[in-house]
Amino acid sequence: MNNLLDRMLRAALLDVQLYEEVEADQEAMGQAIAVVVLSNMAAGIGNIGQGGLSGILLGAILALVGWFIWAYITYFIGTKILPEPQTRADLGELMRTIGFSSSPGLLRVFGFVPLLGPIIVLAASIWMLVSMVIAVRQALDYQSTYRAIGVCVIGWIFYIIIMIMFTILFVAAL
Repeated sequence: MNNLLDRMLRAALLDVQLYEEVEADQEAMGQAIAVVVLSNMAAGIGNIGQGGLSGILLGAILALVGWFIWAYITYFIGTKILPEPQTRADLGELMRTIGFSSSPGLLRVFGFVPLLGPIIVLAASIWMLVSMVIAVRQALDYQSTYRAIGVCVIGWIFYIIIMIMFTILFVAAL
């Protein structure tokens, strides 16, 4: 557990070496999953007034599905459409680094705090996005941070479209 907490702290501190470490560590997938679940449970707790306890569980499940979808989209865009000459990566490497980029999301547990909660959630969300850019840059061996930003933005757009389609299908099925 100490190793996980240390890695989460280093990920939140935007430690480039941490992202290289988890990219190479195939045993870190379980830890990456734990980070994604913990981050989204923290968001659920911070927003418990709206989602209740069932919202926390559903949010954790949807977060894992969303993490996989976003990682796959990012992998495809980053390795097939916008690779740099030295880009060599597999889906697992991206899943591990992107998973750890969720570490700052633990701060979303404070979302329920009057007045400050929304500011904390916004700051944590921006911090997570910056972490993801670093995770993608390292996993895809990019020299350009701008390329990593582009891959993240394009991936996010496709991710949102896919999640909207899933939501529409889910609501239609009810």
